[in-house]
Amino acid sequence: MPRPVPEAQPDARHHRLPRGRPPRGDRPLPGAGGDARRPAARADRSAVTAVRAGTGPGLGRRLLRRVPLLGAAIGVVLALWLVAANDVGAVADAFGRVGLLGIGAVVLVRVAIIGLCGVAWARVLTGLVGVATGPFVLLRFVREGVNVLLPVASVGGEVLGARLLTFWGVTGAASAAGILVDMFFQVVTQTLFALTGVVLLSRIEGEQAATLAAWCAKGLVLSGVVLAAFFAVQRYGGAGAIERRVTALARRFAAEGGAGPAGGGVQAALDAVWDRRRWLPLGQGFLLHLAAWFLGALEIWIALRCIGIDGVTLAEAVVLESLSQAIKSAAFPVPSGLGVQEGGFVLLGSLFGIDPHTALALSLVKRVPDVVLGLPGLMAWQAIEARRGLMAPKAAPPAI
Repeated sequence: MPRPVPEAQPDARHHRLPRGRPPRGDRPLPGAGGDARRPAARADRSAVTAVRAGTGPGLGRRLLRRVPLLGAAIGVVLALWLVAANDVGAVADAFGRVGLLGIGAVVLVRVAIIGLCGVAWARVLTGLVGVATGPFVLLRFVREGVNVLLPVASVGGEVLGARLLTFWGVTGAASAAGILVDMFFQVVTQTLFALTGVVLLSRIEGEQAATLAAWCAKGLVLSGVVLAAFFAVQRYGGAGAIERRVTALARRFAAEGGAGPAGGGVQAALDAVWDRRRWLPLGQGFLLHLAAWFLGALEIWIALRCIGIDGVTLAEAVVLESLSQAIKSAAFPVPSGLGVQEGGFVLLGSLFGIDPHTALALSLVKRVPDVVLGLPGLMAWQAIEARRGLMAPKAAPPAI
C-alpha cells in the first residue's frame, strides 16, 4: 500500500509553504476547475484496498497452515484405528523378525535412493550454476527430513530446499526453476512407476485386483493431464502468467543468491533449464529419478524376506511399492502419509496373501529410514542456517 503523503508544514523561516504546494485554502473547490470529492473517493478506495490486502492473504495463509495439521490429525486417527483393529502383538512379532541386519539393509537402500535423487536434482541445473553435486545431495536429505518428520504438506521440503540452495550463491529464480523441473521429473517418473505396477497388477486373477487396477488406471489418466498442464506452464511461457504469485517467494531467495543463468526471472530460468541443447543432463536426471523409484521396491523385498514371506517376487514388490507410493502421494496434505501408507499396505498386501499385521509391520519397517535419516537431515538444516554467513559468496554475479 503506498505511503500516505505527509501534510505540508509551513516554512519556519519565511512562514510560507514549500514551493509547488498551494495552501489548503487556495485548493480548487467544486465547480471551480476541480472536484473535492475525488480525493475522498480515492481515499475510500485506498482504505478498501488496504483492508482487503490485510485480511485476504492473511486468512488464506492461516487456512493453508492448518491443512497439514488437519491431515496429520486424520492420519493419526487412521493409524490408531488400523492398530486397534489388528493384533498389536502379531505386528510387533513380525517387525521383530526383520532384525537389525534387515533394518540396516533397508536403511542403506534408502540412502542410495535419496543420493540418486540428489544427483538428479544437480543434473537439472548442471552448467547453469556453479555448485557441485555435494550440496544438492545434502539438501535432498534435508528435503526428505522435512517432508517425513515435520507437520507440513509433502512439498514443504521442496520449498525449503530451494531456499537453502541460495546459500550457495544460486539465485532465487534459478533455484525455483530447478525445484520445479526436479519435481516435474519426480512426479512423471513416479507415474511411469505406478503404470508399471498397474500393468503387473492387471495380470493377477481376481475381481479385487481387477477393480483396483481399473481405479489406478483412471487415476493415472488424470495424473497425465495434470502433468501435461504442468509441463506446458514451465515450457511455453505459462510461468510468466503466474510469476507474479511466485515472485514473492522467489524474492525471499533472490536477495540471498548470486550465481545463475542470465535472464529476467523464473520464466527465463525455466527457459534456460529446458534449453534443447541440455537434453543430456535433463535425460540423466529423468533416468536417475526413475531408477530411484524402482530401487524402492528392493526395500519391500528385503523386509518381506526377513519377515519370512519367502514366496514374494520382485514383481510383487514393484506392485506393492509403486501403488503404495501412488496412494501416499495422492494424500499429499497428510504429512508423511501417516495412516495412509499403512492402509495402502493392508489393502495391497491382501492381493498377495499378506495378512494385515504383516502389512502393518512392513509399513513400520519402511518408516524406520524416515526417522534414522530424517533426524540428521533436520540437524543438517539447522547447521546450514547457523553457518549461512560462511557459505554466502563474497562477490555474486548478476542475478536473474
